[in-house]
Amino acid sequence: MSSTVTYEYITRNPDIHTYIKNADAAVKAQGYTEHSFAHVEKVAFTVEMILTTLNYDSRTVELGKIAAYLHDIGNVVNRIDHAQSGAVMAFRLLDNLNMPAEEICAIISAIGNHDESTAQPLNAISAALIIADKTDVRRSRVRNADMRTFDIHDRVNYAAVESKLFFSPDKTSLILELTIDNNISSVMEYFEIFLQRMLLCKRSAEFLGIKFRLKINGSEVI
Repeated sequence: MSSTVTYEYITRNPDIHTYIKNADAAVKAQGYTEHSFAHVEKVAFTVEMILTTLNYDSRTVELGKIAAYLHDIGNVVNRIDHAQSGAVMAFRLLDNLNMPAEEICAIISAIGNHDESTAQPLNAISAALIIADKTDVRRSRVRNADMRTFDIHDRVNYAAVESKLFFSPDKTSLILELTIDNNISSVMEYFEIFLQRMLLCKRSAEFLGIKFRLKINGSEVI
């Protein structure tokens, strides 16, 4: 059974817009970095890049983008277990749109397994989503305008003056290349909060049959 539910339709759905805006407002109130449209759209773009480069079919790519767009809506319930809450919410939204069960399963499995506390790459979509989500490190995600009150997450993201994710020429490695301003945050601080996420990216890349490499300030560290 084919589906008429597309990424474009999902991005134009006013109810989904409301969930994303309110989910972001909830994490903002708790002092977290940006989790709104800029984040989910960037994650969707990255999922598309990964799956397309690895020659997955167009519908798998489409489902991956939908999962990416919806992956953080569970934050509207609570930051704790937001991946599982979001998966349940996505199920209801997509079921009401008459999406086939097989496609819903692929999407909610990816959403329910994207948070590092419980994450597992279960299929290509979930593996691509994990990598895309965990590699979104950038200065523009920081909301706090007062550097004197930055916590470690603010410092690390604000220190990332450049962030690029790309495939090696032979497409056997996915490389995250960061330029970090050491006057704002040290590389050690980056690993203090991102080591588990980077190791998860490594596992997810292996699931996809490739390697994950991390370069910081010109040096390869993973």
